[in-house]
Amino acid sequence: MKYSDGFWLNKPGYEVNYASQMYEMTADDRSVKVLATQWIGNRGMTLGGPVLEITFTSTLENSIKVTVEHFKGALDKGPHFELYEDSGFKPVVEKTEDGGYTLTSGKTSVKIGAQGGAWDIQYFYDGKLLTKNGWRTTSYIKEADWRTRNRLSEKQGVNFYADSSTDCPAIMREMLNISVGENIYGFGEKFSTFVKNGQTVDVWNNDGGTCSEQTYKSIPFYVSSRGYGVFVNHCENVNFEVASETVSKVSFTVQGERLQYFVFGGETIADVLSRYTDLTGKPALPPAYTFGLWLTTSFTTDYDEKTCSFFIDEMERRDIPLEVFHFDCFWMKEFNWCDFTWDKRMFPDPKAMLTRLKAKNIEICVWINSYIAQQSALFDEGMKNGYFIKNKDGSVFQCDMWQPGMAIVDFTNPAACEWFKSKLRVLCEMGVNAFKTDFGERIPTNVVYYDGSDPLKMHNYYTYLYNKTVFEVLEEYYGKNNACLFARSATVGGQQFPVHWGGDCFSNYESMWETIRGGLSLCLSGFGFFSHDISGFEATGSPDLYKRWCAFGLMSTHSRLHGNSSYRVPWNFDEESCDVLRHFTKLKGRLMPYLYANAVKTHETGVPMMRAMVIDYSSDPGTLNLDRQYMLGDSLLVAPVFNEEGTASFYLPNTGRWTDIQTGEVLEGGHWYEKKYDYFGMPLYAKPNSIIAYGDFKRNFTYDYANNAKLVVYGLEDGHSATTTIVDKDGKTVLTVTALRSGDKITVTSEGEGVFEVESADGLEIVK
Repeated sequence: MKYSDGFWLNKPGYEVNYASQMYEMTADDRSVKVLATQWIGNRGMTLGGPVLEITFTSTLENSIKVTVEHFKGALDKGPHFELYEDSGFKPVVEKTEDGGYTLTSGKTSVKIGAQGGAWDIQYFYDGKLLTKNGWRTTSYIKEADWRTRNRLSEKQGVNFYADSSTDCPAIMREMLNISVGENIYGFGEKFSTFVKNGQTVDVWNNDGGTCSEQTYKSIPFYVSSRGYGVFVNHCENVNFEVASETVSKVSFTVQGERLQYFVFGGETIADVLSRYTDLTGKPALPPAYTFGLWLTTSFTTDYDEKTCSFFIDEMERRDIPLEVFHFDCFWMKEFNWCDFTWDKRMFPDPKAMLTRLKAKNIEICVWINSYIAQQSALFDEGMKNGYFIKNKDGSVFQCDMWQPGMAIVDFTNPAACEWFKSKLRVLCEMGVNAFKTDFGERIPTNVVYYDGSDPLKMHNYYTYLYNKTVFEVLEEYYGKNNACLFARSATVGGQQFPVHWGGDCFSNYESMWETIRGGLSLCLSGFGFFSHDISGFEATGSPDLYKRWCAFGLMSTHSRLHGNSSYRVPWNFDEESCDVLRHFTKLKGRLMPYLYANAVKTHETGVPMMRAMVIDYSSDPGTLNLDRQYMLGDSLLVAPVFNEEGTASFYLPNTGRWTDIQTGEVLEGGHWYEKKYDYFGMPLYAKPNSIIAYGDFKRNFTYDYANNAKLVVYGLEDGHSATTTIVDKDGKTVLTVTALRSGDKITVTSEGEGVFEVESADGLEIVK
């Protein structure tokens, strides 16, 4: 929300009170508190006007926690993000010579200006300035006529399209500096321009597809190319103006009397993401089988057991390894979603059917959501027991958008959670391995929750409770590291319940580009894994698009063939599509020793597996704007082809010689390249000084990765070494291999067990 009229004035109707003077400061061994006021020139000026109490502390190494309060007595009904703060952590608080303070957490610090002086706050990492605020930044804003002037109060249609307005006339705003050449990224799954400078960002979940500024996964967190991140700890709508109001600032506002945020410092963006996920939760480790190919029924198509069996058998006949088969919405009877009951007209004996299908060596996923239609057998049960979100008059909230007369499960009610779980356990008993948790974005705000939660805050937070509830069932039934969702909506902490896919995209190259931008932004926001609908969801793409998207889809962490009104089996496009899908599925299968070891790293560190180039190479200016290529794991660069001509334009960072893992071609880093590829090719480059492990893949993605493995050393420079690890299906390290180059020889050492061979992509002699 923009409140200024140019730089000097404010928009009519707004009263902006800035933190101008550090009037009084107090400190203890954990925090520094500042009373920030307007400029006080005499005692008479202390008799009125807003005073902001601003507290600086740290509850986690290399993070600074900032709390800005106006009226401390304001109600806060929650919910609140589940954070993993360290109550025993103590920062170092020191008084400076000028009468200010420095609070240091690890290598990250905040320097607070002198008492009585002008508002002056600076954040550092290892002595390097990260960002700052000062004159005309931190502020408390009151609206003269909020009902007509606040853009956020505009109704978005029917009640189901929840608006983000509030009766509270108070607004808290913070503004942090953007330095020359600095880029801002993140905010969740944003399909808009990858670099967020110049954009207005509302952290408000919507079901808007991939071709608008709306998003299914809104995260009030951003990272900077300068190596820091900012997390605004508010579940409700947070509005960001990213160099779009004051062009040298990121501004963020929340409605209410309190604002809290964290500043994270790091040597790299990867360090920042690791620390952010220390606070908000690490991604779970998805089961190894989930990295294989998923095939779905698609959405509105007709299908029964015969259809599904034919698809599975035909994939087998064509030697296309299939790992998961997914039943989309119409596994349940129309108008009955969700009753978690198979449509007996199409599937008369579902348990026996699943047994037959699983005998074909595949896993099973089914679609669900948390909306219960009035025709569902569960509606009366949920209404009677108070399991649904209610209107203010005590009636059940209902609408006709999506399912006629549908209600929404209230996950703030523990009994409702257990009730919902009980329905899913029945499906697990039948043989269901995973759930696609669709929807969760269109959550109304003019309602009442069981635990009294603020409905504005619950709008985004609802998806966290929804996905957590489902994920817990799978963990309970299949154990840790064996639970997997295919989720669409998310908020802070949702990364703990992977995997997430990009939502409803069109079947064209523009949407393919939107999808990759959304995925890279999401993975810059704490999420480790990402998938999308191969060839697009809406309409049906050309065979050309299908083949190019297959390459992109299989070189993503998770790979799913899914659409709306047509089946996405490859033979429906052309015969070459079958060959291309087979080629990239088998390539991914061979890469599983490398991929799953990197998945373990993501689980342990929070650094995403599918990540923007800037995460690893922010010191190379050539990577700062790249949004058509990415790193898949720490050593493999992927650049999908986005046009019918088959040309790819890509950049190799300036770190040495990069090697195409399919052709063996070696190119110097620090340059842009444009090359043409057939449907079996795309830029897939191993970074210099790396080892990539290839497995003895047959059909299933869960196998012994250390048995008969081939380790290829790429671009190892004289005097340099490279190390790789191989893990088992449970994520435990079973083999570590190190290669050291001296002259024209590479000496290889290993720890652990495994049968493997090592070769050099450069033809150098290998000595074990």
